[in-house]
Amino acid sequence: MIRKAIFWLHLSCGVAAGVVVLMMSVTGVILTYERQILAWEDQAYFAEPEGQSKMPLETLIAQHSSANFTPQSVVIASDPAAPVVLRQGRTGEVILNPYSGEAYEPHSDSLDAFFSAVTGWHRWFNVTGEGRANARAVTGIANLMFLFLIFSGIYLWLPAIFRWSTMRLRLWFHPNARSGQARDFNWHHVFGFWSAIPLAVVVATATVFNYTWANNLVYRLAGEEPPQRGAVATEEIVVEVPENAQRLTLMDTLERAQAYSTQWNTMTISLPEAGADSVAIAIDEGNGGQPQKRHNLNLNAYTGEELSWVPFAQLSAGRQARSWVRFLHTGEALGLLGQTIAGLVSFTSILMVWTGFALSWRRFMRWLGRTRREKNVAAELHATQR
Repeated sequence: MIRKAIFWLHLSCGVAAGVVVLMMSVTGVILTYERQILAWEDQAYFAEPEGQSKMPLETLIAQHSSANFTPQSVVIASDPAAPVVLRQGRTGEVILNPYSGEAYEPHSDSLDAFFSAVTGWHRWFNVTGEGRANARAVTGIANLMFLFLIFSGIYLWLPAIFRWSTMRLRLWFHPNARSGQARDFNWHHVFGFWSAIPLAVVVATATVFNYTWANNLVYRLAGEEPPQRGAVATEEIVVEVPENAQRLTLMDTLERAQAYSTQWNTMTISLPEAGADSVAIAIDEGNGGQPQKRHNLNLNAYTGEELSWVPFAQLSAGRQARSWVRFLHTGEALGLLGQTIAGLVSFTSILMVWTGFALSWRRFMRWLGRTRREKNVAAELHATQR
């Protein structure tokens, strides 16, 4: 009885959310290597001119600041041939030749716009304006249904009677599954079994982005209270400024920051406001999507002395867990292998939606056929009784 109830709930959720899950799965596959594709499309590397050193960061910033573009941070890579990137907010950026100061013109914005549109579809059907909240609610509910489908599918995957002959049909592709229904049944179970665990991670982490209660649950499972939205940290760092001291240049600040990491790939220096006594530096030792390799440093803007050093390992358990959630969803936290696995299980989701719809359609057609036959029999019986 319990198994039958779970089966019908599984089927109902699959039919109700199937189209949305299919959309999220297709877009998930497309977004698998977004970071690498965008980096490849706009490779900007500059050979060091003979006898010429890099321009001071302050000069680069001054040359490319305007009323329409006020840099808020500067990104420096450990590769001497890599560009210097000035950023304003989340989207504004200028890519610069660190030796000449010339701005690099991207090949095209079309690829970036394409991935932005795909991301919009993945999250909220690419809806803009007031309708986005409603669209996001639909994808959020569908994602919850998808999570239920995974766990109920794991239960239903287990055969009622454990026999190797039965298990074998659900573990791997069966050569005798030649009819459409047998093939769909076999594929649905095989893909479901092999993708269940990584797919559960991908879908469960997406829930955290959609619901506050899920986000708070991450912190509570880690043993701490979730932070209050909008709350401002009250910890105050006392900065001692020597009399008549001059601010360190950004390059001097960078040199002092390098002492904290010998394996850094990029450092992002938040440009302090006028009169600020400290400088914040984000150090990334990974690919940009590995939270365990991202660390934060604050230095005295005048002396370069350490004000705070917070490597990932020193974050609270809740903040560590929340950082992992963001990049486990895309698989980036585990590097290229993790991204590949996330992309593969997104692809298997497409196949499971397709085979699930096919199995449901055949079940519906069989029910419709039985209903028609029963009506015909009842009509014939009624006619003979007259």
